[in-house]
Amino acid sequence: MLRAIGLALTDLADGRVIAIFVEALAITLVFFVGIAALLFWLLSGSDPCSMVGMGSCELGTGTSGIGAILLTVLAAWFLFPAVAITVIAAFTDRICRAVEERHYPEAARAARPIGVARGALMGLKSGARLILFNLIALPFYLLLLVTGIGPFILFVIVNGLGFGRDLGELAAARHGDRSSRRSWLRSTRGQQHLVGTMVSLLFLVPFANLVAPVIGTAATIHLFNRSFWTTDNGPEPLTPANRRSAVTGEH
Repeated sequence: MLRAIGLALTDLADGRVIAIFVEALAITLVFFVGIAALLFWLLSGSDPCSMVGMGSCELGTGTSGIGAILLTVLAAWFLFPAVAITVIAAFTDRICRAVEERHYPEAARAARPIGVARGALMGLKSGARLILFNLIALPFYLLLLVTGIGPFILFVIVNGLGFGRDLGELAAARHGDRSSRRSWLRSTRGQQHLVGTMVSLLFLVPFANLVAPVIGTAATIHLFNRSFWTTDNGPEPLTPANRRSAVTGEH
């Protein structure tokens, strides 16, 4: 697993991976700018005090702007992992192709592209699951506020579980049949969770959180390619015969 993460870090120097990172980051930032603009529009001229029967305190432009920024920051804390996995999933084919052509050319030639639409759908499902997990954990986040560090630990645990499985599915989507992919996902669940935990930890580090989804995706692609093309006797080279078996499910 550490080897997979190390290789993923070297992939950040690949021009194709850098281009994907810039595009994914731009889309993510546009999303949160849109949320900030929507919140500003909703808050501007509103009177929250009158809504709760406490007189009047109509919000002006400046107050609405500050409120929109604060609420967007809170939304980013809660939604950023889900939005990031949703966006990066749309680039699954491009990331897998860049990593596999560089490190696993035989696997790259055997791959079946999943397409932007399917990748985006997988991303939406992953994002929805992460939001659901965090909504379930929300009362515990609030209870743990008194501990200071508690919410951060819970954040890593909750999102680590979600990221591990979802990134595993993205990395495996281009290879094998459904049965072989499920088998791989079951057999490497612990390693997937470790990668997911690493990604969740990176989300807590300023600036590193921006590249966390790309590093996690690349690391899981390495994990997949270094463990999927194996037999019970250990690793074996990806030959045309076993490549065809892996892709079609024939034995």
